Amino acid sequence: PLNAFLAHAALEAGEEQADEYQDAVQLMTLHSAKGLEFPLVFMTGVEEGLFPSQQSMDEPGRLEEERRLCYVGMTRAMQKLVLTYAEQRRIYGQELFHKVSRFISEIPPDTLHEVRIQTKVEKPSSYSRFNNAASHEAFEQTGYSLGQRVRHPKFGEGTVLNYEGTGPQSRVQINFDNVGSKWLVVSYARLDPVF
Repeated sequence: PLNAFLAHAALEAGEEQADEYQDAVQLMTLHSAKGLEFPLVFMTGVEEGLFPSQQSMDEPGRLEEERRLCYVGMTRAMQKLVLTYAEQRRIYGQELFHKVSRFISEIPPDTLHEVRIQTKVEKPSSYSRFNNAASHEAFEQTGYSLGQRVRHPKFGEGTVLNYEGTGPQSRVQINFDNVGSKWLVVSYARLDPVF
């Protein structure tokens, strides 16, 4: 049912729909939005790996095409444009962490107003972020644990979200209460546990 709806919605989106439903939310692809304008435009998933896609980041020509599509989407807004991204999302059963799209950094900073919404998602107790025992063991040797509250001298308090690597260059991802998510090299992080 969902696939049928999406296929129908993709075929119906475009100029005809824009004229007929001016006072309604309209879902459409960036391709079908070309040539149209709306008072308010939402673009979702504006994050590395989604927009631009991972495949496009590997091929410069495709990256430029996605940059042009991003521009098309942004310029559809007559009054207000809202760009959304998630630092953490589940795709195909895997929890992934993304950075905001490189396309956002190309927008003049004085035209942006960032609003950060932080939520805490509880994971099932059987959930493990580690793909192998060696990675899990290396993380345990740091003295940190997923979900642990820590304090950093500059960024304040936060929650340990993720870990990658082994040895002196291993990194930990922390969602700080006041500044959002940051990756820090464990050996330089100067983190203290919060009890």
